[in-house]
Parts: sequence; C-alpha cells; structure tokens
Amino acid sequence: MDEQSREGLVKIRRALVSVSDKAGLVDFVRALRGFGVEVVSTGGTAKALRDAGLEVRDVSDVTGFPEMLDGRVKTLHPRVHGALLARRDDPAHAAALNEHGIEPIDMVVVNLYPFEQTVAREGTTLPEAVEQIDIGGPSMIRSAAKNHAGVAVIVSPDDYTGVLEELSSSGGALSLQTRQSLARKAFRRTATYDLAISHYLEAGADEADELPASLSLTARRTAVLRYGENPHQRAALFELNEAGGVARAEVLAGKEMSFNNYVDADAAWQLVCDFDETACAIIKHMNPSGVGTAATLEEAYRRALQTDPVSAFGGIVAFNRTVDAAAARAVTEIFTEVVIAPDFDAEAVEVLKSKKNLRVLGAGRAESPRGLDFKRVTGGVLVQTRDTHRLTTDELKVVTRRAPTEEERAALLFAWTVCKHTKSNAIVYARAGQTVGVGAGQMSRVDSVRIGAMRAQLPVEGSVIASDAFFPFRDGIDEAARHGITAVIQPGGSVRDAEVIAAADEHDLAMVFTGVRHFRH
Repeated sequence: MDEQSREGLVKIRRALVSVSDKAGLVDFVRALRGFGVEVVSTGGTAKALRDAGLEVRDVSDVTGFPEMLDGRVKTLHPRVHGALLARRDDPAHAAALNEHGIEPIDMVVVNLYPFEQTVAREGTTLPEAVEQIDIGGPSMIRSAAKNHAGVAVIVSPDDYTGVLEELSSSGGALSLQTRQSLARKAFRRTATYDLAISHYLEAGADEADELPASLSLTARRTAVLRYGENPHQRAALFELNEAGGVARAEVLAGKEMSFNNYVDADAAWQLVCDFDETACAIIKHMNPSGVGTAATLEEAYRRALQTDPVSAFGGIVAFNRTVDAAAARAVTEIFTEVVIAPDFDAEAVEVLKSKKNLRVLGAGRAESPRGLDFKRVTGGVLVQTRDTHRLTTDELKVVTRRAPTEEERAALLFAWTVCKHTKSNAIVYARAGQTVGVGAGQMSRVDSVRIGAMRAQLPVEGSVIASDAFFPFRDGIDEAARHGITAVIQPGGSVRDAEVIAAADEHDLAMVFTGVRHFRH
C-alpha cells in the first residue's frame, strides 16, 4: 500500500468515460490527460474526444469483445466490473485481477441516457422511451459507488470543476471524503433514474386507474430557505421530477424566496392558470384578495386591486401573460412581496428591480399543473388527482324560475373559477371580470356570505355569488339577497335544495347548479 492510500487518497491512473451529456466533457478529459490519466471510452463519447484531438482507448480493447446489439452491450463485462469492484486492500482480489489480466479502473465518469427528458416530450412512444433505459451506465455507477473506497464516480458535469481542483492540489489523487460524497450522489442518481422509469411504466399500466399501486418519490433539494412558516422552523425547497411549476420558476430579481412566498405564489399561479382570458390574481395567505380579467394586464391588475386594496398590501401578484412595463409600474405602486408570470419584458424587469424587496419569478408557460396532488398526514400521505375541472356554460343547470342573463352567466363563470381557488367554506362575490368580495375559510357557509359582503370595497348590489359547495340551508341565500346580489352559482346536491331554490325564487334570483364541488382545505 503506498503513502497516498494510507492517507485515504487514491491516485487516479485510469478512468472510464461514457456520457450522454457532453457538456464540459472535452475540457475535463483534457485536464485528466494532463494528470497522466489513461482514458477508456465508448461509442459516441470516444468519437467526441478523438475529434477534439484527445487520445482515448476503446472499451472493446479492454474487454477483448466488440460493442454489439446497436451499442446495448458495451461495458457489461468482467474486465470492466472486475476492474471497478476489486478491493484494493484485499490480496485475493489483487491476485484475481493479476490472473485474468485485469487492470483496475480508478474513476468512472458516466451520465445516463436521457430517459426523463425523452418521456417529458409530448408524443413519445413506449418503444422510444424503452430505448432510453440505460443498463450499462447504472451498472457501472453502482459498481464504482459500492467500491468508493478505491474508486471515484462522477455522474454530473457539475462536479467536474471541484474534482479537477482537488486533483490539482493533491497531485492527481482524490480523498476518501470526496469519493464518499460522489458515491452518495451516484446512488441518488440511480435511484431517481429507476423511479422515473417505474413511474412512467406504472402510469401506462392501467389507464382506468389514475393512482399508482405503490408510491415512491425522490426530490432534489434546490434551495435552503431562511426558515419555514415560522422562524423557529427549518425549511428547504425540493424539486420533484415534474415539468414546470413554481418550484422551477426562475428568480429574475429581488430577495431570496421564503417558505410562505412559495406557498402563496403557487396558489396565485394555479389560479391565473385556470383563466384563458388575460388575468391577474392577488393572493394573501393562500386566498384571493382580488382577481381581475381585462384586455390588458394593467387593467386586470387594477381590477384585482380594487377588490381589497388593504389586503393586497404585502401580497403575491400573479399574471398569466408576459408582463409589460405598464403592468410592472402598476404593481410597484404598493408594497408587494412577489410577482409571478410566465415571463417579463426587459423594461418590466427593470421597473420591478427598482423595488429591491420585490421578488420577480418567471414561471414559464401558464398551464394548469398536471400529475398528482399530495397532502401530508401523520404516518402517511393522502394522494388525489388534481382538481382540473373547468366549467362551461353548457354545463350550467338553471333551477330557478328566472334564468341568468348573458352578463350574469359571464359573472357566474368568473366567480366560479375564483371560488375553486378559495379556502372552504368559500363564497365569492363578483361581476364579469372582477371580484367584489371574498369570504373564505369559515366554519359556517352563511358566515362566509356575511364576511364576503362585509369586506367588499366595491358595491355589492348587482353582483353575483359563487359557493364552492351546496347551501345546506336557505339562510345563505337570504343573507346574500339582503346585499342585493342577482344570481347564484353552486353545486347543488343538498337534501334542502328545494328550500334553497324556493328562497332564490322569492328574491327573484337566478340560480344555476354545476353538479361539481370545489372544496379546498
């Protein structure tokens, strides 16, 4: 055993390099060659290195066996895995390597076929997905990671710089601490990769069952937050393997995001993504303080702000269109914590940057989230499909003597969409394109009716109301009528529906049933 081995250092003499992501590859291998490292490579990786003028050895020279089956079999060979798995401090292992003419491999640089990216593309077929299931790559990664006492494994170009810095400072060797850290990353990568494959195949196994028979999740920590909901709680942001969403939004300006910023920004983003029209939502503590739709973003914002300018202070603003300078200037007129949108014009970003405490998030395409929805309970997790239902005019069932006018129908559909994103029990007063008052999160539905009217800054008379679930008694209708509303939208389904409909008829209200409930706990 040499001096470096006794100190936990391993001299890197041979490296096997086989990557699908070739970012930074040439510079990394050129640096390895500068440390005197022999490089063994495969297929397209070997070609890319030779094209750059670098000397590499084909893996087929090591195995004595050609690559076959369109490259499916290249590294699955005892001369590769023996070179990786042999314990350097075991004389019997050393003797076995010597007997079979196997030279140890000290470093594996492998990243896997792009399975996740392939299945994320629309229209990917099952055969196309299956072809991107890597076999040799995970096998080499696991062999090297298992034997990290003597082998270094690199699974991401992100680690190239740090590895080269240590090689330079340690005379071409890597420490046990570094090899252990790289091994942890390697096992995380193979676990994530296998889960992505399992989830994809599970999703297509039974199209009638949208919920998997078993559930395994991996998430990558992307940010450590200052604290959680409260300062005494620790928190971090983890990304699931899903496309889009607030977790992947780019912070374009402002301070770092907090736990509560993310929670509220997600509520705001989901709301505006439910509108086809140009829309703005202002959220406070996961409830809408105001929502507006209009021809321009600025007008939509001002409509949302008029609903409750007091609660909007320190709120979260979401748009479903690229933000222009006019909308940006309007947002900066009061203190706002976060503004989130698909994108921002350059001028808009400069306007928003003038408020150093305002966080600016670019979330990409405005679309309702896909996948499953999770709620944590002690000892387990509840899983459901997302509430993606969108109501159309044709689905409205008129149950009163008077049918709603076209203007009332537009207002009812608008109110219904906002109500879907309001905490239960939820009541939303609105006109077409603008909320008037919001009653949220009450234990009694009639209290939500009272609070929505009480907190309204705009005239309630002539507005409509939406209720996320049925009215259990007529008292909610009587209370709303007292404030001058003209129409009601609700799911229906109460044992007292007849009583509630009669109350609406007495007040000459138009009422429609949706047959759909939107509880949001």
